Amino acid sequence: MKKYIAEFIGTFVLVFLGCGTAMLVGCDAVNGGGYILTALAFGLVIVGMAYCVGNISGCHINPAVSLGVLLSGGMKSKDFVGYVISQCLGATAGSALLLAIFKLGGVEDMTGGLGSNGLAGVNGSAVAGLLVELVLTFIFVLTILGVTDSDAGHGSFGGLIIGLTLTLVHILGIGLTGTSVNPARSFGPALIAAITGNTAPIACLWVFVLAPLAGGALAAFAYKALKAAKE
Repeated sequence: MKKYIAEFIGTFVLVFLGCGTAMLVGCDAVNGGGYILTALAFGLVIVGMAYCVGNISGCHINPAVSLGVLLSGGMKSKDFVGYVISQCLGATAGSALLLAIFKLGGVEDMTGGLGSNGLAGVNGSAVAGLLVELVLTFIFVLTILGVTDSDAGHGSFGGLIIGLTLTLVHILGIGLTGTSVNPARSFGPALIAAITGNTAPIACLWVFVLAPLAGGALAAFAYKALKAAKE
């Protein structure tokens, strides 16, 4: 149960700080300041949470990461289900708190959808969105599997490397899809936005669930193959 609570807290913080930053500063690629701030917010949360809850749950805070770890033999199916449920609940709680704060404080949501993901940057193309999210998630999860491999010897620098990688994929992905690479991170804002009457994010949510999970699975298979070839 402690592992699930840790995953709930980690995903809550990711959505609260990451999506909250996006809501405040916007994610327009033309306005580079907000773009970079949002990328850094998501990456820095991972760094912080890696050293906070990483020793408890591994700090997946992302169903795509958990799937990659599961397929790599790093966790059991029971724990995978518990992790995903905890992650989705944490993301939803983070989005609900953001909504309350922004509404009570009369603060403008610059993204218009609680920092949710969308396909506006790829002109509404689901195929393009799928490709973007699949490739970015593949890169992110492959990095995680390599960094956390006990044979890699990265030690205490693992959290920093993973956080910087998430920042990197956000720098490319924000202008295209808002960068998900995390089904839970997309689910929470889309659900809360739908409750408020904005159904646009939840209409394309399937893209941000399917593509990251596929990317995470591909990363697991690729890493296993590469490691086997090396051995």
